Amino acid sequence: MNTVTQMLPKTSSLSISPRLAKNVRRNIKERIIEFILMLAALSAVATTFFIVSILLWESLSFFKTVSITDFFTDTQWTPLFEDAHYGIMPLVSGTLTTSFIALCVAIPVGTVGAIYLSEFASHKVREIVKPLLELLVGVPTVVFGYFALFFVTPLLQKMFPELPGFNMLSAGLVMGIMIIPYISSVAEDAMRAVPMSMREGSYAMGATRFQTAVRVVTPAATSGIVAAYILGISRAVGETMVVAIAAGQQPNLTFNPLDSAATITAYIVQVALGDLPHGSIGYQSIFAAGLVLMAMTLGFNVIGHIVRKKYRENY
Repeated sequence: MNTVTQMLPKTSSLSISPRLAKNVRRNIKERIIEFILMLAALSAVATTFFIVSILLWESLSFFKTVSITDFFTDTQWTPLFEDAHYGIMPLVSGTLTTSFIALCVAIPVGTVGAIYLSEFASHKVREIVKPLLELLVGVPTVVFGYFALFFVTPLLQKMFPELPGFNMLSAGLVMGIMIIPYISSVAEDAMRAVPMSMREGSYAMGATRFQTAVRVVTPAATSGIVAAYILGISRAVGETMVVAIAAGQQPNLTFNPLDSAATITAYIVQVALGDLPHGSIGYQSIFAAGLVLMAMTLGFNVIGHIVRKKYRENY
């Protein structure tokens, strides 16, 4: 007699069919699987909660010593010097400048690539080109950093002889190349999800293939394309090794891409690899910088969510 039958009350008038016992066992297995999936989802939420909690806790200790006003208004960032200044704006300017350059490269190229792969490329070409693009994702970022420093920067110096060895332009361009697969792949998936009936209706109205791709498919996939852009922005803002190697680690309040500058992530790496004692003001500064970086990324994601929601309602 099976286990389920043994658990039931032993009466002469009560019995259970094999089919019902099978359904009970299946329901138990489904409940167990649901519980495991719930734990997986909660683990992601818990991880985010603990990260935010640590950032806030250490940042509060930092702001007990450093004024929030000075933190956002001081134009110097020298927390490791004897005459310490804790103005985050030089790091913010470097982060925004390199990210802007990267997006100026990645968004147009990634969008055009997504349109080509979705609407114009043959199946054979798509099966070859898309994996090659996504192969860039697996290249270590430190490789991109040295590529920017030893290949892209010398090329740029031929056009701009006064360009320093460390500059934001080179770092931003290579970051843009690195982000293209993210934008292209997600945007192409969004375009491929557009119903074929919309394309056929456009063709029936006399539109060309290009007009259909630009005026029908792209607007219909706008919510997914915007999601790809937000992913690219978050990837650019959070990039570490490329900017640390190619842009330099000297905080400068400048938006000139021909200058060297440090970003928030580059500073965090610089301090994290040092010998600062735990609990010191210099050590706590990386958590304050990380909190600003998280707020920037959260802001971009909120804006992206609002835009996606707006276009989803329109289409």
